[in-house]
Amino acid sequence: MKLHTLKPAAGSTKTNKRLGRGQGSGGSTAGRGHKGAQSRSGYHKKIGFEGGQMPLQRRIPKFGFKNNNKIYFKSVNLDTLELLAQKTKASAISVKVMIENGIVGKNDKVKVLGRGELKSKVNVEAHAFSDTATKAIETAGGTATKI
Repeated sequence: MKLHTLKPAAGSTKTNKRLGRGQGSGGSTAGRGHKGAQSRSGYHKKIGFEGGQMPLQRRIPKFGFKNNNKIYFKSVNLDTLELLAQKTKASAISVKVMIENGIVGKNDKVKVLGRGELKSKVNVEAHAFSDTATKAIETAGGTATKI
């Protein structure tokens, strides 16, 4: 067996019929049936169109509310800050340090939450703090600064 002798199994491949290319290519309608929008060139069915039946997105009721003024915070816990403090050996942890270490994204607002323990004395800078997080940071000897 050689690479240049390889061929697909007999009957496994078919050539596509070139519709609309002369007399022997499926007649005058080229497989599109007679008349109507689908038979014409440039036909495009609207997204979600269900043949005139009321589409799903219109059958299902609207509900809920999206508050455009809500501020979404990315939460960072004390145990994460402890690991970061040990890794970087920095006395101050700002949002910039968290972004550089991949903890938060560059457009995220950061809220520090109180899960875990903080043993190292660190000055933390973030957009918001929970009460337990502030207490824990201050007990460890650091400061919690809001941006």
